[in-house]
Amino acid sequence: MSEHYYSRDPKVKSDPKEWSAVLRGKTLRFKTDAGVFSKGEVDFGSRLLAEAFVLPESEGAILDVGCGYGPIGLSVAASFPERSIHMVDVNERALSLAAHNAGQNAVENVEIYPSDALSGVTTNGFAAILTNPPIRAGKETVFNFYEGAFLKLVAGGELWVVIQKKQGAPSTISRLEELFGNDVETVVKKRGYYILRVVKS
Repeated sequence: MSEHYYSRDPKVKSDPKEWSAVLRGKTLRFKTDAGVFSKGEVDFGSRLLAEAFVLPESEGAILDVGCGYGPIGLSVAASFPERSIHMVDVNERALSLAAHNAGQNAVENVEIYPSDALSGVTTNGFAAILTNPPIRAGKETVFNFYEGAFLKLVAGGELWVVIQKKQGAPSTISRLEELFGNDVETVVKKRGYYILRVVKS
């Protein structure tokens, strides 16, 4: 089986790059590398999710699942320095890059640690969980994550997901409405990407 960016320890030869991007009105410097998702630029879906996110009224930390080298979590953390932002990924190379990028952008309100989906997340009561899920890992894996996210959210907490229509946005909407018992809001729909938001009652 070919290696994916959600491998724990990518074997592909390191090929680091550095570049800047403007997210949520702030210029952030990113170091990236081979073996991580979208190493050459902030991918369109992650950028759309980062820009669309609105801080919920609920108190509590925010969780970025599958943080990669950090574009979503770090841009949100820079926007809301009063909140703690947890950033997790199974990919150890990505986590090392995320920690480096937090440091070089002077973003201090983050906790970055390994987790295969939510298995390594011991905190509960998150105000929001954001994810650009690894669709290629399979629908069962992604749906199991949605179930875990529901349990990790505080009442009134929000799950934010970016997903393409061709990658199963309609089935994700149906599963989230069944799981959360609430309508799923399509916050943004652009170039085949959906930004979905659902609130835990």
